[in-house]
Amino acid sequence: MHPILFHFGAMTLRSFGLMMALGFTAAWVAAIRLGRGTHRNADYIASLTVWMMLAGVLGARLAYVAEHWTSEFAERPYSILRIDQGGLMFYGGMIGAVVALFFFARIKKERFFEIADILAPVLPLGHAFGRIGCFLNGCCHGRPTHTIFGVQFPVYSPAWYVQRQNEIIPSTALQTVPVLPTQLFESAANFALFLSLFLLYRKLSPRRGLLTALYFMAYAIIRFVIEPLRDDERMRVAGFSIGQVISIAVFVAGVLLAVWCLYKPAEAPSISSSKSNASPS
Repeated sequence: MHPILFHFGAMTLRSFGLMMALGFTAAWVAAIRLGRGTHRNADYIASLTVWMMLAGVLGARLAYVAEHWTSEFAERPYSILRIDQGGLMFYGGMIGAVVALFFFARIKKERFFEIADILAPVLPLGHAFGRIGCFLNGCCHGRPTHTIFGVQFPVYSPAWYVQRQNEIIPSTALQTVPVLPTQLFESAANFALFLSLFLLYRKLSPRRGLLTALYFMAYAIIRFVIEPLRDDERMRVAGFSIGQVISIAVFVAGVLLAVWCLYKPAEAPSISSSKSNASPS
């Protein structure tokens, strides 16, 4: 675990913040690739990325703070602003991004799902980098394990505090017992999801919204499966973690959207997105 990469004077470079920046950059480059040959050039994608980034981070932070208010923020509300130290709930970010995308589409006079289908393949790419940041930061860790996949986090890491609280390790322990690297499991799954959706983009683009539906269903399954393997504090609802409950809702939404996309007539790209004189990026 390397939450702090280095200090440079008064500046501190944290691994979580760096991986977030790399994730947004990678997603932006991939989105430019998908928009090549249309009016959605680098400037358009940059504007869209800024909207998604700000709304996504805000939504993810608000959701995390709401879930962990009593345990983390009630006595230290000023720490709400320290997103560089981790503490983002992905589904909160997704909701924030969807709201921002709705307004972005209205302002640009674009079809909502036409833009959403550009974001659907690249979102898991940025998310994959973010989960690597979680691993380096030590948050979102998994349960103790005796398998070959186990990793040990050092003293004072989030996993160390959880195991100390549960009396799994003594206060003198310098590292945790091995835990599952659920962050890396989810990162690998997101990389695979990105590659799959990226390759399907051109083939499925006439069925506007179908790529978004596939993303909803695939990620919901990934998250639902990984949630029980995590050992950080999770809000529970009827025996399920809050992440699993939301995953069920997202999966159902994906199925309904897929059915709607498959039964409605296929649409041609909007006129503005098929301009022959558009400059590719």
